[in-house]
Formats: sequence, C-alpha cells, structure tokens
Amino acid sequence: MTKARFLGTTARPLIAALVLLFAFPLLSQKTEKPVLHGRHWLAVTGKPMAATAGAMIFQKGGNAVDAACAMLGAVCTMWDVLSWGGETQALIYHPGQKKVLAVNGLGVAPSGATPAFYKERGFTHPPATGPLSAVTPGTPGGLMTMLAEYGTMTLAEVLAPAMQLADGYPIEKDTADRIERDKEKIKGWPYARAVMLPHEGRENEGPAPGEIFRQADLLETLGKLCQAEAEAAAAGKNRKEAIYAAYDRFYKGDIAREFVRGANEQGGVFKEEDLARWRVHIEEPVMTTYKGYEVYKLDTWVQGPVMLQALNMLETIDLKTMGYNSASYIHTLYQVMNLAFADRDFYYGDPYFPPEEPRAGLLSKEYARSRIKLLDPVKNDPNVKPGDPYPFQGGTNPFLEILEKWPPAPPVPERKEPDPESFRTGTTSIQAVDAKGWVVSVTPSGGWVPAVIAGRTGIGLSQRAQSFVLDEAENPFNVIVPGKRPRATLTPGLVLKDGLPYLSFAVQGGDTQDQNLLQFFLEVVEFGMNVQQACEAPHFTSFQMRNSFDDHQSIPGRLEINEQTPEYVREALRKMGYRLDVKKHTSGPVNAVFFDRVHGTFWGGSSNYGDDYGVVW
Repeated sequence: MTKARFLGTTARPLIAALVLLFAFPLLSQKTEKPVLHGRHWLAVTGKPMAATAGAMIFQKGGNAVDAACAMLGAVCTMWDVLSWGGETQALIYHPGQKKVLAVNGLGVAPSGATPAFYKERGFTHPPATGPLSAVTPGTPGGLMTMLAEYGTMTLAEVLAPAMQLADGYPIEKDTADRIERDKEKIKGWPYARAVMLPHEGRENEGPAPGEIFRQADLLETLGKLCQAEAEAAAAGKNRKEAIYAAYDRFYKGDIAREFVRGANEQGGVFKEEDLARWRVHIEEPVMTTYKGYEVYKLDTWVQGPVMLQALNMLETIDLKTMGYNSASYIHTLYQVMNLAFADRDFYYGDPYFPPEEPRAGLLSKEYARSRIKLLDPVKNDPNVKPGDPYPFQGGTNPFLEILEKWPPAPPVPERKEPDPESFRTGTTSIQAVDAKGWVVSVTPSGGWVPAVIAGRTGIGLSQRAQSFVLDEAENPFNVIVPGKRPRATLTPGLVLKDGLPYLSFAVQGGDTQDQNLLQFFLEVVEFGMNVQQACEAPHFTSFQMRNSFDDHQSIPGRLEINEQTPEYVREALRKMGYRLDVKKHTSGPVNAVFFDRVHGTFWGGSSNYGDDYGVVW
C-alpha cells in the first residue's frame, strides 16, 4: 500500500490545506494598484486621457453607454492599438430589460476579397498589414448604434473629447515608440506618412513622447458627423434619428466615398456598396452556467464561446483541491483550453453566412463531458483535434471527411517569439458602469499602427481580414467571402449572479484573451481573489491553438509562464512535456468591475502595467 493510499480520506483535508498554503502567495499580498471603489460611476480603459473622457461624460449626466462611447472615441483617436477604422464588440447589461445584449460592430470583407484573389497573389492567408488586410470600418457604426439605442446624449457631446484629442494632444511614449518602430512600413502609405511622420528625414521621424500630435483630417471627419447630426436635429429629427443621420453620412455619404477612393488608391479592393450594405447587429449573446453563475460572451463571429466551452469542462473538476497555479492546475487548464480552441479553429465563423455553426452542440454540457474524457492527466497532448458536436444537437456532421483529414497546424520551432511589448498591448478594453444599473464591456480593436489611412478621412484601415482562411479544409466556417465577417479574437465578458451583474471584464491580447479571462474568472469565483488581485495575478498562456494572425501557425507545448511561478512547479510542467518561457508579464492588461451587492457599490480593477487607467466616483 502506498503512503498516499495509506493516508486515506482523513488526510485529504490536510493535503489540500498544504497545497493551498503553497499555491496562494497572492492572497496574502497587497496589490500594486488599489481597488477603485465607486458608488455613482466607474470608467476604465486603456489610456488615462481616455478614461478621463468617460469621467467628463459622467460628470455631465451621461449614463454608462454615453461614457463608453466617449472612451471609445478617445482611444481610437489616440491609436491605443486601434483606430477609427477598426471594429467594436460590446456586451451591455440593460437594467430596464434586465438582460444582457450584444453589439456586433465587426467589419466585413470587401467586394474584391475572394480566396482566388489572394491565392493568385501567392498568399496562404490574407496579409497581416496593408490595404489587402482590411475589412470595412466597424467602430464608427458600433459607437453610433450603441449611443442611439441606449445612450442619452448627442453624438456631438460624446465626441467632444475625441475631437479635442484630434486637434492635438501630447502623445504618450508607447504609441510614439510604435510609430517609430514601424516607420518604414508607414512610409509606403502616403496618407499615413503625412500624419504619423511629422519629422521625416530626421533620425526620429515620428512624434516624440509629449509632443502635440495633430490629426486634421480625422478632426474634419468627426466634425462632419456632428454636422450631419445637427442638420438632422434642425430638420425636426429626434436624438436617435439625428445620430443615424450621422451614421448614414459615414457609410453612405461623402466620408464613405473618400474612404473607398483613398483605400483603393493604395491597393484596396473596396466598393462604396460594401460600406452602404454593412450593418451593426444587436444580438442575443451566448451563455453558459458555471456553479450558479451566468457567464455571457459574444457569438462565434469571435472566439468568445471558447471560454464557455472551457467552463463547461472545468465545472466537472475540483480545481480548488489542485491548488491555485499548481502544476496540475496549470496543466488542466492548458489541456481544457486546447480542446476548446481546437473547436474554435474548425467550427467558428460568421453566423450570418452559411454553413450554420453547431452552436448548441458546442455549448452543451454533454459535449463538454465527452471532451473532458480526452484530457491526459500526466502529459501534454500536442495533437489535440476538433471534436464532433453535431450528435449533441441531434444532427450529423456535414464536414466529417474534412474533420478526419484535419491535421494540427504544423509546429514552427524556429518561429520568432512575440515581442513582449506588443503582446501586452494588443487591442484595448473599456468598462463603464453607473448607479442606474447600466454595464458596458467593450473590446475594440483594429486599425493599429502601422495602419493604412484611407485618403483624407484620417481613418486607419482595419487589419482584421488576416483572421480569415482561404481553404475550407482549414475551417469551412471561416473562408473569406465578400460581405462576411472574419472570426475575430475580441471577447468581452459579463457575468450575472441571481439575475444581476456580478462581474464585467475584458482584456487585450489576441488569441490569449479568453485564456486570460478564463483564469481571471476562476481566480475570483473559485479562489476568492478580489477584482484587483485577479487583474494582477500571474496568468499563463498557451500557443498551441492556431494563431488568428499572420501565419496561422501553432506552437504545441509552448507555455508562457509568470516569473512568480515556483521552480518546483516549473520542473513538474517540464516533465509533462511543456517548453516554458518565463516572463514578468504573461497577460494583456485586464480591466474589470465587481459588483458589491452587500454595500451597493462597485469595485474596479486594472492591471498593474501598461497604460490602462480608471476613474471612479
């Protein structure tokens, strides 16, 4: 009889206590940043000035939607790893309807973007940068739709901070450094060159940190939107109708015409109809339950259901007994995430285009129980494949032949490692809440530096087309088609408990987003961390799924792990087959809100690195 067997059930509480003692260093430590305690409102986003824009709107009497729209306009104007030509994804808790709503502001492939077009030019996937990586701009429409439907203020009021920034603001070091680093690409695009490189010919050609950065064309574009709104209001239109008049000017008027002209002059394949036909969709989000919590995410046009699939599997496992960030805990989450991401890589795509995604099967608890049986408790499985969810929704898989031939993405051991700085700052996130019960969680992105600027609009083109595939053998749901949305990575989260908001959270970082958010959620719900502790917690990252960007490759067994992880845990993971990369920061900055129902307040959290910042009252 082994010693462990001899100890029997009476020793298990002691073993569990010892595991927790060594696995919970964070719970006994103070956080580097304080919790933001609020009663009236809270605004958190990727830049201090942008959070201030939200505070300005709250102080003028706006609700959380108004403030979120102001912050969105500000971060786009500040090129906070996105611009106005990017995409906007949001979850909104509507206190009147007592439900969670989803906003789909993701752009679509332009008319000329077909698989044949890219293949004829030697591409295996749409490129990562340049005019051929662009989809239609979604952020302007997403902002105006949210404001029109759920806000209280005018477009001119919420765009006022962004317009002040476009007129000139002291640029921060992170953006200035990115411009300088990417200046050779920027030089290939004349309109971006004119905006981004004010000191061309000098050693440092971009703006210096603290220098006033001006965007005259963007300021004029935003002014045109406010002018369209004002003219509609003067003609007797109500607030909502006037905002949609501005929407029409952007997507059907002179702004759209200059956007298409300027993009195509530089090699784009847009038609004016691409913008005119595009629509923002207000949707029902997808949801699963986890031990009494309702967890809401966006649909399969992003990777959001991945987290729900992972929670369905993890609900069957005693995570607390494993101990926080123990080797068995990290291994279990890594394997579960790989199972969920394998399904993402094969089954997720734009639900407005055929074929129909097997959503009910993917999110069924029964399917989760079948998938978790594949988990190897002692070593990493580098050959995880998508499952077959169709029987779990009473159907037959029409893609069995493709699925049977579907190989793991080829490993790339010589691949250049991601730049830690770009890893930490990809995308941005916005959290806005108010005392009336409105909650807004947004993960906007796209049009980041280096971006093509479309003519004299000041609008940077999105690079999201790179997330499409060109061959259905890779993913039959995500093949590029004109008018179709790419399956993106952008994925805010919102959790209800007893029918009321409990957590609102989002993070930066591409394919790592739902990995970070899954860990954040478990840190709060399973391990009792407060919202700031969970924002600062030492997360870990898998790169075994197919990358949604550029080369779409995977790195099986690569595990990025935080330097706080003890050496004995690292050694155990190496024995399980993992190749460890130890880093100081292993998560994009998390922004989040916890709702304190006992005291009627909210707790805001924001990671302890990067520029993310919150303002509260």
